[in-house]
Amino acid sequence: MIQKKNIKINEKLYNFINNEALKGIEINEDIFWNGFSDIVDTCYPKNVNFLEKRKDLQNKINNWHKENRSRDIDLDEYKSFLKEINYIVDEGPDFKITTSAIDEEISTICGPQLVVPITNARFAINAVNARWGSLYDALYGTDALGEAPQGNSYNQEQGSKVVRFAKSHLDKFAPLQNVKWNEVNKIELRNNKIVLRSLKENDVNFVNKDQLIGWKSSINDELAELILLKNNLHCRVLINENDTIGKNDAANISDILVESAISTILDCEDSVATVDADDKILAYQNWLGLIKGNLKAEFVKNNKTIKRVLNKDIIYTTVNQKDKTLKGRSLMLIRNVGHLMTTPAILTKNNDEIGEGIMDAIITTLIATHDFKKAENKNSNYNSIYIVKPKMHGPEEVEFTDQLFSQIEKLLDLPSSTIKIGIMDEERRTSINLKECIRAAQSRVAFINTGFLDRTGDEIHTSMQAGSFLKKTDMKSTPWISSYEKRNVSIGLECGLKGKAQIGKGMWAMPELMAEMMKQKIGHPKSGANCAWVPSPTAATLHALHYHEVNVKEVQENIINSGSTGTLDDLLTLPLLKRLNLSEDEVSREVENNAQGILGYVVRWIDQGIGCSKVPDINNIGLMEDRATCRISSQALVNWIEHGIVSKNQVLKVLKKMTKVVDQQNADDKNYTPMSGNEDSIAFKAAKDLVFEGINQPSGYTEPILHRRRLEFKLRNN
Repeated sequence: MIQKKNIKINEKLYNFINNEALKGIEINEDIFWNGFSDIVDTCYPKNVNFLEKRKDLQNKINNWHKENRSRDIDLDEYKSFLKEINYIVDEGPDFKITTSAIDEEISTICGPQLVVPITNARFAINAVNARWGSLYDALYGTDALGEAPQGNSYNQEQGSKVVRFAKSHLDKFAPLQNVKWNEVNKIELRNNKIVLRSLKENDVNFVNKDQLIGWKSSINDELAELILLKNNLHCRVLINENDTIGKNDAANISDILVESAISTILDCEDSVATVDADDKILAYQNWLGLIKGNLKAEFVKNNKTIKRVLNKDIIYTTVNQKDKTLKGRSLMLIRNVGHLMTTPAILTKNNDEIGEGIMDAIITTLIATHDFKKAENKNSNYNSIYIVKPKMHGPEEVEFTDQLFSQIEKLLDLPSSTIKIGIMDEERRTSINLKECIRAAQSRVAFINTGFLDRTGDEIHTSMQAGSFLKKTDMKSTPWISSYEKRNVSIGLECGLKGKAQIGKGMWAMPELMAEMMKQKIGHPKSGANCAWVPSPTAATLHALHYHEVNVKEVQENIINSGSTGTLDDLLTLPLLKRLNLSEDEVSREVENNAQGILGYVVRWIDQGIGCSKVPDINNIGLMEDRATCRISSQALVNWIEHGIVSKNQVLKVLKKMTKVVDQQNADDKNYTPMSGNEDSIAFKAAKDLVFEGINQPSGYTEPILHRRRLEFKLRNN
């Protein structure tokens, strides 16, 4: 450990910061570390106090529910109690956020958002490059149009189906006068003007000529693509008579590239397993490579080495014959960890681990400033930095983050409010006090969202002593969820987020079920959310079609004018299990489902350091799992044990039974260590801890147990 003023820094981290992160930044090494130390001295004690307040509030709520368990909850009485303990804070006057210098991907473009683990360079590059996605590939390789083709040979029937669907979508995206896109048999550039022809018409015009904004030419000066625009989203129609697809197309259209992942959250939190300095350095190195634009990844596929690099911006010619640029990359946001966890990478003057969130904020901001020096392929055109901050409980914690960001801006000599904040509305005290949370950072807010999984985990843990909770699947049809989703949008709009900030919705967790996603996820733009999470670049391309159909700005305007919102009373209505006579089969299925999900996720987290992956559920449907899914599953079991729906011994038997299922599901993974019958399995011990110690975990979070067990695994295997 290297001593700098009042902190001690892991030597590897210290060298990375000095030799890589600070290189090219106009800040002295000693000034940086001394300032870092000062921020830790002032902020970390406050951080600790907030965690103590969380415990105090939880104890008061536990006691209140225990005292009132014999009768139904009187909502007015319950609200008065929550106000009395300052869980519900007084709401101030109306206001509008004052956030400025916001990139259009945040303010005016509505579309999909990817979340990707920062520690996986290949996934991160793919996500950032997913600003543009092949509609043909997305349709052909998934079940979007029916069952996806099997095998490696080209399926002509599926290919024809893809082209028909894609051209019919163009009819909706950029309709033509008197003809359909599948009737176009010639697209050419004549006298610096795009000309479309069909058998019916020699000169086919767009219904709205303003939708054609430009074109790109090939190196032979032949027309290579059309650039179309709708709802601030671009479509690039590729034209290539020599392409396998293009030469068989009447108009030589070889593909349609859809502007897909408008923004990407590079995640240092729920989708990674970073438990020590080495892990954190990897995360920060990848963030630095993404910001600088030089991150690369190599992997072997079908005995070939494939390289991944970041896309460059795209130059095209406008209809006015001027050169203009389209971004080649998704706008990058960085998600830090919350206020709970500490890290051994840096120690305080008392040799305590510092708050990991404080370290994340300082270092990820420092790295992000490298973008300011770039002339091309910039992340932010306004030299803004976007930090998504999860797991904040109420306005005081948001205000603390705002103050922390201000201190970092002073340290790095940045203009005030350079750092924008994404407030994740995923904790109960934040949902209840959302307006005041937004007010606490009103000059920085660039993003709010909802997240069913974490939010439900906190719902269960906060009200653990109120009674038995519904099954997970039944939660989605309860009044509090509906109110939560509606209030997030309406309060965001009330606070002036329209045209300034993202209002987001949660993840589609089934990456293989794209047909179902295309049916259901259109509900997100229809709800007034201008971005929503998707699990893959392919899903981003398909979900982008929803934003072609729905003008989110108009939806938001209607919500503002109607004043429709969810109620606080509904939000506070606990989703308790009224029907206590569940059948043995119902109980068994729910316990097995939760146990299998926990084990399937935890074994990869502990044994392989994988924080997010596609984990088969009990029905072998692949689900994107991260710590949020683990939190809700473990807290659901904790609650049923606490209220006698199932015993600890029963759950232990189910956990042991499910190890065999999970082992079988991972049989093809050569790096997998079976849990069944393996008493030394640290992963199995971690799964048991999450359930049997879960009632005492702060807010029901999984991190303390997972970190402890992962460190134990690394120590054993080093």
